[in-house]
Amino acid sequence: MSIIERIKKGHFWKFHGGIHPPEQKFLTNDKPIRTLDLPDELILPLQQHIGQRGELLVKEGDKVLKGQQLTLLSSPMSVPIHAPTSGIIKAIKSSTIAHPSGLSDLCLFITPDNVDKWQERQSCEDFYQKSPQEIINKIANAGIAGMGGAGFPTHIKISSKPSINYLIINAAECEPYITADDLLIREQSTTAIDGIKILDYVLQPEHILIGIEDNKPDAIKALKKATKDIKKITVCVLPTKYPTGGEKQLITALTGLEVPSGQLPINLGIIMQNIATCFAIADAVINDTPLIRRVVTVTGQALAKPQNVWALLGTPVNYLLEQCGYQATKDKNLIMGGPMMGFNLANDQVPIIKTTNCILAPSKQEVSSENNEVDCIRCGQCADVCPSQLLPQELQWSAKAKDHVQLQKLNLFDCIDCGACAYVCPSQIPLVQYYRIAKAEIRQQQMLDVQAEKAKIRFEARKKRLEQEKIAREAKHKKAAEARKASMNKKNEGGSSATSAVAAALARVKAKKASAQAAKNNENSITEQPTQDIDTKSKVAGAISRAKAKKMALNKEAKENNTVVEAKVVNTAKSNKTDKDKDKDNDNDNDKKARIAAAVAKAKQKSAQRASSIEQKPEIQSVVEENTSSRDENKKAKISAAVAKAKEKAKAKKLATAEIKDSQTSADSEINRQEKKKIAIAKAIAKAKAKAKKQQKEETK
Repeated sequence: MSIIERIKKGHFWKFHGGIHPPEQKFLTNDKPIRTLDLPDELILPLQQHIGQRGELLVKEGDKVLKGQQLTLLSSPMSVPIHAPTSGIIKAIKSSTIAHPSGLSDLCLFITPDNVDKWQERQSCEDFYQKSPQEIINKIANAGIAGMGGAGFPTHIKISSKPSINYLIINAAECEPYITADDLLIREQSTTAIDGIKILDYVLQPEHILIGIEDNKPDAIKALKKATKDIKKITVCVLPTKYPTGGEKQLITALTGLEVPSGQLPINLGIIMQNIATCFAIADAVINDTPLIRRVVTVTGQALAKPQNVWALLGTPVNYLLEQCGYQATKDKNLIMGGPMMGFNLANDQVPIIKTTNCILAPSKQEVSSENNEVDCIRCGQCADVCPSQLLPQELQWSAKAKDHVQLQKLNLFDCIDCGACAYVCPSQIPLVQYYRIAKAEIRQQQMLDVQAEKAKIRFEARKKRLEQEKIAREAKHKKAAEARKASMNKKNEGGSSATSAVAAALARVKAKKASAQAAKNNENSITEQPTQDIDTKSKVAGAISRAKAKKMALNKEAKENNTVVEAKVVNTAKSNKTDKDKDKDNDNDNDKKARIAAAVAKAKQKSAQRASSIEQKPEIQSVVEENTSSRDENKKAKISAAVAKAKEKAKAKKLATAEIKDSQTSADSEINRQEKKKIAIAKAIAKAKAKAKKQQKEETK
């Protein structure tokens, strides 16, 4: 049987592994989608998809209208964002984004004005009037990316046009708790089918298959009713099994084909789109409404009113939780996405983005926040349930060891992060978390390798360019030199060449330099005699200044010596007034005499040296007489006057020296007189002592 015949008979293929976790969809599948009031603030990350973010078109303080484009479609893998409502750009700064890493990225902060005013729109009732390329451009400018979780730019996926065998619409929504697509199909089936028709017009596939699980009876009825007149579309009701909604698993279940590792479904002639993406495509092409809102399931037993809501992109999670009756506790355990493939939020200020389909606020009984991981017991259950037929146990070991080469050999990137392995693990090992971290590390390393390779290519290209420029420059210089040489050797009409003219010019320059040097020598000879006179004058002046300095020094020393001698004489006189009746005083007097005698001798020696230096001063006169021999009579008179003055000063110093000698002589005479007096006193004392002893002896007898 053909694939379509098998599907119509309800015969589907089975993919490897899979599990049946509790669905918990009853919390929200019986309530209509609720429209919320505007929040006080919207936070729009610039990047909400796989690829590159666009360039900003607005700045802080700008007023924006609802639906206005805020970033530019600057590259094929970029997707613009739009204003969810009218208001003012309050800030452009980094903020925590919806990502497992919990890191920050650049975001726009919009304060709504509560007017909700739209920008001008142009609806299109008949999209068949537009070309497929115009529709693709419209989808790109509307900022539509895959809304099933991956976030791949839709316009890139539908731009490739090989022969498309199957267009598969994913409406399985297999993860527990989530009912966003279920309610969207029930309430907006007509618009969703319009989106499928637009894709059919652009891609021209042979068959269109809508895959949906059998646990959504109301949605199945709505789809069959909306497609009953379209023979090309087949609604495929699959048995409930997780993860049927995975891209490769749904392809295998519907067609029996398996996408090879490292390849895309387009290689098999298959393109898949989510049912919510189809709704957004129809809204953009027909109603000119960019992607500014989506259906989000807000569920969990920690909420008083769990339900599906129409949430504007950028709405903070805490606002949605408040609208659904969430009572905050100390241990907040909030999950974006379902319990199997979702991730914990860093805080409740994280905004809703294009790929957000669920906010789960479970109670402690539903999801335990404790980490009870123990060592692997090698039971093999993880490998049994893996839908990608991988070896989760070995992947975990290699991820912990950071063995990236082995991880790639084990086809790590075939893992769809479904969480089935972690669900059945009896050791409670969070296997998916290890895989996510390892994937991020490998992608980061690959990015660095690509950057390094690009830098290497640029460096080699630059090096080659510089070498070529150097060769070209050398060749140019060589050619110019040859041209100059040829022009120099070329003879003119008179029979001479430029070379001879240059030689003649050089000879003239040399002759001119020689004449200039001779003139300079003559000038030096003329100015030589005045220079000699100046040198002689400077020598004489220096000799006179030195003589003056020596005289001043001698006068100062003479005064100091006189002061020293006077002080010594005074000290000597005082020493004579001590007690004459004690022998100890005599000894002190003798020491003082010796010191005085030594000081006097030293003073005499210094005086003799000064006298000799003074007597030698006439050498100044000889220097002056030698230097003034070549002077005129006026100069001689001045020098003689200076010499005479110097002689007078020398005489004055001699007189001072004589006075010093006289003072020394008087001091010596005074010392001699004191010594004679002391001797006489000593004799008298000795005589008195002898007489006293003699009297004592006589009295004893």
